[in-house]
Amino acid sequence: MAKKAVLALGGNAIIQAGQKGTIAEQFKNTRDSLGGVVELIKQGYQLAISHGNGPQVGNMLIQHNAGMEKGVAPLPLGVLVAATEGTMGYMIEQSLQNKLIKEGITNKVVTINTQVVVSKDDPSMQNPTKPVGPFYTEAVAKALEAELGWNIIEDAGRGFRQVVASPMPIDIIPASTIKQLVDDNQIVIACGGGGIPVVREADGTLEGVDAVIDKDFASALLAEKIGAEFLVILTGVDKVAINYGKPNQIALDELTADQAQKYYDEGQFPKGSMGPKILAAIGFIKNGGSKVIITSIERIADAFAGKTGTVITK
Repeated sequence: MAKKAVLALGGNAIIQAGQKGTIAEQFKNTRDSLGGVVELIKQGYQLAISHGNGPQVGNMLIQHNAGMEKGVAPLPLGVLVAATEGTMGYMIEQSLQNKLIKEGITNKVVTINTQVVVSKDDPSMQNPTKPVGPFYTEAVAKALEAELGWNIIEDAGRGFRQVVASPMPIDIIPASTIKQLVDDNQIVIACGGGGIPVVREADGTLEGVDAVIDKDFASALLAEKIGAEFLVILTGVDKVAINYGKPNQIALDELTADQAQKYYDEGQFPKGSMGPKILAAIGFIKNGGSKVIITSIERIADAFAGKTGTVITK
């Protein structure tokens, strides 16, 4: 029986540190990052792929702000997330399909712009804390706050930045369609950037909200919804570590969900980096998932072979 997995790619794999983020750079990075994914498909894994969009939506916000100065009407953040789902899905879809063609693999690749339901009552909706977009001077920040009603904070002395709500995902609208496609051995790219945040109204209709959803939490929910055995969270390091960056740093090969929770509670995994990945992993395991692998995108196949990566189980 084929094994099913969700691979959660980080947006930083597509725009790397120090790059301008040109389309040529992004396509090259995408092509270079997919060798391990192709290897898993060769091994018979059924895959759904999610991705982050932090650098991409940040660049889009800069373009968006420049357009507002020319009189172009502003777009809600949820619409910008939908736009990055389309652009990044296109790059991943085409790059992966081309690799499969060269390998003689007939699986198809499809991108689904994914609406993800959040709650109006989520605490973050009343207390936005997630920084997005570029840094502003205080004068520009105050003008944007007055004109657009943004929530803006000073960010660690580096300037002023918009903060938005980051609610937890509670449902994925096309989950059954994604599952059908994956069960049919199609590779589905979904929940890009955490998905497009929407709330469900009393009559069952959907309405977009100005928020962003953490990609790792959305990926864990996607894995649950499609019945995946594995959740693979791809990041910038081969293994999770405690005492990270210190002389007594220890890389972790395996740990249980309870051990991961203990380390998280001790402050080993900061909220701005490894923390959400660990919490997403814990949630997936506690909700019935078999295994979470956290590793770098370059080492996916090695991690599945047990040669690297951190494995989290029950």
